[in-house]
Amino acid sequence: MDSVSIPDPTIDQRIAERLRALRQERGWSLDDLAGRSGVSRATLSRLENAEVSATANVLGRLCAAYGMTLSRLMHLVEDDFPPLAPRAAQALWEDAQSGFVRRVVSPPARALAGEVMEGCLRPGASVSYDGPPRPGLEHHLVMLEGALRITVDGAVHMVHPGDCLRYQLRGPSRFEAGREGGARYLLFTV
Repeated sequence: MDSVSIPDPTIDQRIAERLRALRQERGWSLDDLAGRSGVSRATLSRLENAEVSATANVLGRLCAAYGMTLSRLMHLVEDDFPPLAPRAAQALWEDAQSGFVRRVVSPPARALAGEVMEGCLRPGASVSYDGPPRPGLEHHLVMLEGALRITVDGAVHMVHPGDCLRYQLRGPSRFEAGREGGARYLLFTV
């Protein structure tokens, strides 16, 4: 009886998740990626759903479309991260000039798409950004305490405790804390 090699389902699933994340980070549809890589849309869909195992040839074509080496892709897939991020180990940064304090609640990891940051602004303080690090960056802001006036791509939103503001960041943004009590919020980025 011939021995049959059974693929490791966990590595196939991790490759599928990473391939999907790479495509979504760039804002590409399956059709866009098919055109860039020469891999059919049907095959891409099956790969991203871990219905099939990728061949070296297909992975090479996808890596070329993403502008990365196969070894880099595999590093992204194999990256490990600690599941627990104790509060005492969370990086804290303060901009005394603007009155902004940032705590990295869930630090970035190559194998994870999302991050969580806690932001605090003293009463009346504000912070502005010229643009996102990546156009279309997804934000989910959950207000914990105080009030926040957020301007995203020219649209103004008033956010209060318990509110969630969801948006894709494409241009400038500004965060302004209320004059009484400041603001404390969680910002989830994907």
